[in-house]
Amino acid sequence: MYYRMLGGTGLQVSVLSYGFWATFGVKQGLTEEEGVAAAKRCLAVAREAGVNLFDNAETYGNPPGEAERIMGEAIAQLMAEDPENWRRSDILITTKIFWAGSGVNERGLSRKHIREGLDAALKRLQVDYVDLVFCHRPDPFTPTETVVRAMTDMVRSGRATAWGTSEWSAQQITEAVWIARTQGLEAPQFEQPQYNMLHRERFESEYTPMYRDPYRMGTTTWSPLASGILTGKYNDGVPEGSRLTQPGYEFLLSILEGHRSSGMLNRIKMLTEYAKVELGCTMTQLALAWCVKNPNVSTMLLGATTVEQLEENLSCLTVLEKLTDEHMDAIDEILGNKPKAWAGYGGEGWRTIETI
Repeated sequence: MYYRMLGGTGLQVSVLSYGFWATFGVKQGLTEEEGVAAAKRCLAVAREAGVNLFDNAETYGNPPGEAERIMGEAIAQLMAEDPENWRRSDILITTKIFWAGSGVNERGLSRKHIREGLDAALKRLQVDYVDLVFCHRPDPFTPTETVVRAMTDMVRSGRATAWGTSEWSAQQITEAVWIARTQGLEAPQFEQPQYNMLHRERFESEYTPMYRDPYRMGTTTWSPLASGILTGKYNDGVPEGSRLTQPGYEFLLSILEGHRSSGMLNRIKMLTEYAKVELGCTMTQLALAWCVKNPNVSTMLLGATTVEQLEENLSCLTVLEKLTDEHMDAIDEILGNKPKAWAGYGGEGWRTIETI
């Protein structure tokens, strides 16, 4: 496992982390005991491989919060069964605040909801504090200063060690940072954006200045497989039982059809053959390794629901070590969607594997 610094937090994060969005707490037909046992198996495999960050959110699961509850119980059991490998001081647990319930004050980033949402998450996760707490989305109805002050309270009260954002624009992050710095408050130190071969513009272009001083933003990227599209399993249709057939994920079907009509699925087919012939790996492994190749990715969230999927995902690190600049150029040529670099920042300097 490789480890990178998470921005300016001083925390070292495994380049692969494990997330609970659309994994546990959402499946039907599992008993309470079966759900926790399945989560424990995947968590144990991830930890054994060196993963040290485990990601969640108050809205994950059905009902919301169920994913946190299952993860909290699973980790509590693992800590009791294997205390040396699951030391609280050596793992990072996260949550995100924005959506908790249907009430008008059970969502957003008001001071009230941030406080109540985080307190409820801590109970479900069975921890005294989270290492990272995220504002899950920007809140257009709450002033940024109010959000910064509320998140500062969470950090300084000991409920969290640091806070960050998810899917905020560079402008919104910049505003929050300078409000914090000019008023002696805690600034956001990391962002959780979507990043994959099909979704590159924000991460590789808009955020480019944010990775450097004075911001030094860390990242915990999500959806490296574009909700399964980059595995190739949707190249010839939508398999029964896949994520795109589940209630609540209908929006992914329109995204898939957009990629089909643009010809991107044909490019994925070409890339699948390239992965097999040139690197001896699956499309899944290549897509994951490609993300981690970018050193601005502090850690990349995996969302496997079975041990077999997780083991394949973790093996992307062997592919990462094979990836050369020539491979990356060939991939860009096949994809045909490389963003233009911002003037003054260049576009090629990130092609190295950074380790500690």
